Amino acid sequence: MASPSTWLRYIAQKFEYSISLTRKNYTGGQITNKEVGDAIWRNLLQGKLTYLHRIKGEEMAPTVGEAGGTLLVRKLPTADPTSVFVGDVVVVKEPEKPQNYLVRRLAAVEGYEMLSTDEKDEPFILKKDQCWLLADNEKLKPKEAYDSRTFGPVSMSDIVGRAIYCLRTVVDHGPVQNSDFSMKWDSPLLEVELDVAEMAKNHKA
Repeated sequence: MASPSTWLRYIAQKFEYSISLTRKNYTGGQITNKEVGDAIWRNLLQGKLTYLHRIKGEEMAPTVGEAGGTLLVRKLPTADPTSVFVGDVVVVKEPEKPQNYLVRRLAAVEGYEMLSTDEKDEPFILKKDQCWLLADNEKLKPKEAYDSRTFGPVSMSDIVGRAIYCLRTVVDHGPVQNSDFSMKWDSPLLEVELDVAEMAKNHKA
């Protein structure tokens, strides 16, 4: 059962998310000055910090089962090096089909020098807002993994969320291993979400 301090941290994070989302909608021209206050409260009271994302394929094994699984994803209204970190498992718009989404691990961000095992390839540095994504399954060849080794750098702004929990099967599930900072930051959110899900399950029973 989540402690009162955990709930306070959760509410604080939800308020921060509400402000970030409202700011994004305001700068994007989706709401006016007069609507800002209402939008903040609406997002705080009615908005959700997470959603479920089904993933298929073996690219992210063993983090996700080879047959796929269901991820609990933390929404990220704005993705940048201050909110997403190297080592995080992220949900990102597929470069070649933006209407689809990929789940890959963030391996490098802007400023990182990228070196190839192929001597023919010249090293390069990731530019501002760029990141490098890799599949977890080391058994796959680069083309099979379908990550940045195939499609190159991806814009950080195309990241929509961070996977924080994985349901591989009914008996095989648990937190996703992300960067140390992200796991600490996401812990109150995950604890509250799991508590709420458990209470809903018991209520139905």
